[in-house]
Amino acid sequence: MNKNSKIIVTGAAGFIGSCMVSYLNQLGFNNLILVDEFGHENKELNLLHKKYLIKVERENFFDWVSRELPAVDFVFHLGARTDTTEFDYSVHQHLNVDYSKKIWNYCTINHIPLVYASSAATYGEGEHGYNDSHDIVEELMPLNPYGISKNEFDKWVLHQKDHPPFWAGLKFFNVYGPNEYHKGRMASVIFHSFNQIKDCGKVKLFKSHKDGYNDGEQLRDFVYVKDVVAVCAWLMDNQPASAIYNLGTGKARSFNTLVKSTFAGLDMEPNIEFIDMPEDIRDKYQYFTEACMDKLRNAGYTKEFHSLENGVDDYVRNYLSKNIFY
Repeated sequence: MNKNSKIIVTGAAGFIGSCMVSYLNQLGFNNLILVDEFGHENKELNLLHKKYLIKVERENFFDWVSRELPAVDFVFHLGARTDTTEFDYSVHQHLNVDYSKKIWNYCTINHIPLVYASSAATYGEGEHGYNDSHDIVEELMPLNPYGISKNEFDKWVLHQKDHPPFWAGLKFFNVYGPNEYHKGRMASVIFHSFNQIKDCGKVKLFKSHKDGYNDGEQLRDFVYVKDVVAVCAWLMDNQPASAIYNLGTGKARSFNTLVKSTFAGLDMEPNIEFIDMPEDIRDKYQYFTEACMDKLRNAGYTKEFHSLENGVDDYVRNYLSKNIFY
């Protein structure tokens, strides 16, 4: 991809989107068209010192491209409603399904390669495993409206006869890292742990409400945002077979380990208290996720992912402790 290439990034003021902008800048790409809702004051610092051509409001975007007709070379569609506690499906339908279809059609008509964000939330309780085979997409049973909306778009994509010249849907697992300061309740456990340690010297974790899992031993595939954006950029440069790909580390780790790593990043001894999980999420909670990464590896991606310990240490020491952005 030429360094003068025009690249669209949706969700550009958000967590993963702003990290994508930063990483593209590091690679020498500055001709970026950023798409998001830019009126949120708590997200403004995510784009401080970033280089780009223009910011376009999300709801004005399709009018803008039809009027301006920019010569776009690639699209990263990372914008979504990601709140798993938002149970009004119409919100997810509009942003995660209908808007995504319009992005897909725009890329298809204009022959623009596309990477879009799906989610490991599509896997539900993992009844069908965590294999990114297209064969199981129709069978998946997500646990919340967010996961349902992401899976509905994946299903729609797989039924399309017309498509961009290259496309990849990425099932993000539990992404953590800098630039999630604005996310509130939906920020990573590392972010919340850091702030709890600073406030009271201990971390509260959810008790287990499921047989076979001890408190704090719920398992997730935690992936550092620096690895996520590196994979996205690799897909842009290499454009292997178009497909839905998992994006985790391939290794499930416990919340206990995650919190202990956060304490370690602060050079402190662990102090963990277990509390009841809120009832509104108790029956929609994933106790285990682990990405099967064979498809991405077989497509040619060879770079190692950060271990949980190394990723958390970098995040805590170099970002959270200094209150700086990526």
